[in-house]
Parts: sequence; structure tokens; C-alpha cells
Amino acid sequence: MLMTSPLFLGSLAFGQKWEFGGGAGAGFYTSQTIANAAAGSANAKIGTGLSGSAWLTNHSSDRWSGEMRYDYARGPLQLDGNGSKASFGAQAHTIHYDMHLHFAPREATVRPFVAFGGGVRLFQGTGQEVAAQPLSRIALLTKTNDLRPVISVGAGFSARINERWALRAGVWDYMTPFPKKVIVPNAGSSVSGWLHGITPMIGLSYLF
Repeated sequence: MLMTSPLFLGSLAFGQKWEFGGGAGAGFYTSQTIANAAAGSANAKIGTGLSGSAWLTNHSSDRWSGEMRYDYARGPLQLDGNGSKASFGAQAHTIHYDMHLHFAPREATVRPFVAFGGGVRLFQGTGQEVAAQPLSRIALLTKTNDLRPVISVGAGFSARINERWALRAGVWDYMTPFPKKVIVPNAGSSVSGWLHGITPMIGLSYLF
């Protein structure tokens, strides 16, 4: 009787300080305008693509957790302007550490949370470079790497399936300075600002 009682399950849940999980979702990105006085302007962004994530979380207290997280994202580099478009295969790798503030105690079945932290994001152009690229007078999409700092914020919830497994769902915003090494403004072109990668994700966690 003790083994199946809510009190026993609650005490077991409270004793589980670690969480390891993985999930999948999609990334949606904002754009920035690259302007050139002679050639015009183009909107530059990363196209929508699939994302995957893995995390290791330490529930250090009843309300606070620290989480090391790796995120992988695919989505083409894109230029759009002057009636032309250019696209180039790309991917990104992100490593960051977040703090989570939970709005329910550790033994609760459903735990809403907000997250904030930072780390680094590596953008990689993976497409095939060609001699004549559309909109090349404004910018070039390149097969190179660009390491940028990232600020991550998010919100979501975890819901217990049983004493060892939990469902995790949330939305994250990964904010990075514009990656000028993979989307390279041409001579006379300028761009500034940050890109936002809005990433809804759902996954599964093992608690121990």
C-alpha cells in the first residue's frame, strides 16, 4: 500500500534532483534588412527548419533549476529583395546554460516555468557555392562558420507521466547578433541588429 500511495510518490519525486531529456520542434526566425545605396536592399534571415535538443537539469531547490542544453537547428540562409531570392543550406549548433524558475513545487504533477540564460551559437553554411548568386551585389551566402553569443529566454511546463518520466513542452527565443560571416554584406552594404529564433519544442525527460 505504501509503494503506491500519493505520499510515497510525492516523496520520491522530491528526491529526484536530476533530469535528462530530449525533444524536437521547429525554428522560426526574424529578418534584418541589408541596405546598399547603389544596389538596393534585401531582407536576410534563416528559413524555417527542424530543431532538436538535449538537456541535463539539476533541480537544486524547490523552485530553481540549472540546465545545460544543446540545440541543433536546420534552416537555409535566405535573401529576398529587388524581385529576386537566394537560398543556401545551413545549420546551427547552440550550447547554453539556463536558469529555470518554477511556479510549482518539485513534487507537483504539472510545473510551469520560465527560463533565461546564455551561451554560444555556431552558424554553418552548408550549401554549394556558385559563381553567380542572386543579390550578390547586396550580400553573399557563404559556406563558412560564424560563432556568435546567444541569449536564451523561454517558458513552458513539465507534466509528470509517472515517478520517472515527464513530458516537457515550451517555447524558446534564441537571440544572436546578425551572423555577418555566413550572410556577408557586400562592399557598400550595411546591416545591424539581432536575429530571433523562436523555437517551440516538445520532449521527454527521465528523472533520477
